Amino acid sequence: MNGPQAHWLPDGRRLHLNHGPIDLIVEAFGDDSCRQAAYRAAVGRFQTILGELVEELVELRRPVGIVPRNFAGPTARRMEAAVAPLSEQFITPMAAVAGSVADEILTAMLAVAQLERAYVNNGGDIALHLAAGETMRLAVAGTGNGFADRVTVRAEHGVRGVATSGWRGRSFSLGIADAVTVLASSGAEADASATIIANAVNLPGHAAITRMPAAELAPDSDLGTRLVTTGVGALTAAEVAAALDAGRAVAEDLRRRGLMVAAALFLNGEARTVGLPSANDTTAPSPGRFAATLSPLGRGGPLPSEPGLQLGADVKRLPLPSGERVAAKRPGEGVDTAAKEPEEVHA
Repeated sequence: MNGPQAHWLPDGRRLHLNHGPIDLIVEAFGDDSCRQAAYRAAVGRFQTILGELVEELVELRRPVGIVPRNFAGPTARRMEAAVAPLSEQFITPMAAVAGSVADEILTAMLAVAQLERAYVNNGGDIALHLAAGETMRLAVAGTGNGFADRVTVRAEHGVRGVATSGWRGRSFSLGIADAVTVLASSGAEADASATIIANAVNLPGHAAITRMPAAELAPDSDLGTRLVTTGVGALTAAEVAAALDAGRAVAEDLRRRGLMVAAALFLNGEARTVGLPSANDTTAPSPGRFAATLSPLGRGGPLPSEPGLQLGADVKRLPLPSGERVAAKRPGEGVDTAAKEPEEVHA
């Protein structure tokens, strides 16, 4: 496995950090000197974060108990703190790993720079920073409309993390949700809540749903022999509704407990929302609610020219302070990192 790598994406303003399974897109907005300091802090913190997690991986794969464990690494502690309130059911800190890594990198950036806005996107699990008066628009996948559905997050909403879980995603799920997107006060909390809600969108024992022990698909999975979803066949409208309603009940409970702000659940082209106005709700949102909804905004029209968070394009090497080194996939010249207004962040 290659060591930590850092590159600019072709637009010259977003930083791509990669090390093994961790793949981040980072963007900061504000004064140029602050942005440069923030990017350097992100690169510096990224150098050891995977190694720190590997050192405690055995215990991180074990389920959380009533008494939280005292992990050595800050990212591991974030993971444990995010899942501890959910200890009444099976969950391990690994359910919050992607969001916790995003939170940790963003924290390092904010420790050295005053930024207007920033995000760290870890494969769709996102840590956000919004200074007073700032907003950020999120394009939400899983709705059946590509990235045409949007949610606008304002600083006063208290949302600082977004995460998505579901059986079609990169991680295993015990449920059948195509996607569950959660907005919470941190990336770690959003990640943990999305996992729990996605697990709850379920039809136990249904003949059209295929499952396999997680360990047969990935021998080192923290889920062990628990059955994870590998396929979902034809379901009736009533069955889809029942599964979504089961997930919504869990989401509503988590919201009442203060563990998340809002959620959107998707299955077979149908959706349920918690903490968001419905697509047909045209009333003005009250304070603390979102200024935009999962609505038909932009459906049927072209997507913005902003390329979203696509990876795999040519990248350029990030200029680093004297004495710092990071591996580069492709050599190249330094690029102008002047901030440009983003259309949205893809979740």
